[in-house]
Amino acid sequence: MANPAKRITQTWKRLKRQGGKALIPYITAGDPSLEITRQLILALTEAGADMIELGMPFSDPMADGPTIQRASERALAGDVSLKSILKLVREIREKTEIPIILFGYYNPFFIYGTKKLAFDARKAGIDGILAVDLPPEEADELKMFTDQAGLDLIFLLAPTSTEERMKLIASKASGFIYYVSVTGVTGARSTLDKNIERYVKQIRRFSSLPVGVGFGISTPHQVKKIIRFADAVIIGSALIKVIEANLKSPYLIQKAKSFIQELKEGMI
Repeated sequence: MANPAKRITQTWKRLKRQGGKALIPYITAGDPSLEITRQLILALTEAGADMIELGMPFSDPMADGPTIQRASERALAGDVSLKSILKLVREIREKTEIPIILFGYYNPFFIYGTKKLAFDARKAGIDGILAVDLPPEEADELKMFTDQAGLDLIFLLAPTSTEERMKLIASKASGFIYYVSVTGVTGARSTLDKNIERYVKQIRRFSSLPVGVGFGISTPHQVKKIIRFADAVIIGSALIKVIEANLKSPYLIQKAKSFIQELKEGMI
């Protein structure tokens, strides 16, 4: 299969021309339903999101805090599967060209089959894959197929990552590098680690890829601080909290859209 016109790469080029930074919301596919997920992706795109991280719900999400764990539970209660997520993305591609990154744990990807995953994801309209618990030392089999399918394979770096790990990930990653701004699990926090900027600068010594910062970012003020030195801000738990607070509300989509709009406006 020939390489696609890479949406992630094109988005970075557009942002560079405009002098902008990327806002990347994370949502869990199927929370609270796949139909709501479809509406959310379109609404978040309208709100100014530059890419979407679409989480694959998993029964043992060890890197996720309680907010995203509950989102996974709600999605799994609705029998959401990798197959149904790819079908959803195929349908969404009739409406939007926003880059979509499939974000999940390696076990469901492995069970589905790495080659099948890469080519089915590409066919559905996925642009990148991030397996949160897949270390770069063990990623070659998945990378071989994502490369063939023209998908970006995105890796995480953390405050505990050594320079050797940074070099290794720089040699394997594409699309961008995701810097996890805190140790421990995901979740909105009232304060950010004061060393984030130093770590981002360190990553840039080994890679020319854009660097996105996520985990714990929840307010326009925090977003403003991060985009001074990072290429993207990734918002997960804070957005999931908005969804969770409005599960029974007819305004769920609008509330989520307004939240992302407010963060995006703070980046300008």
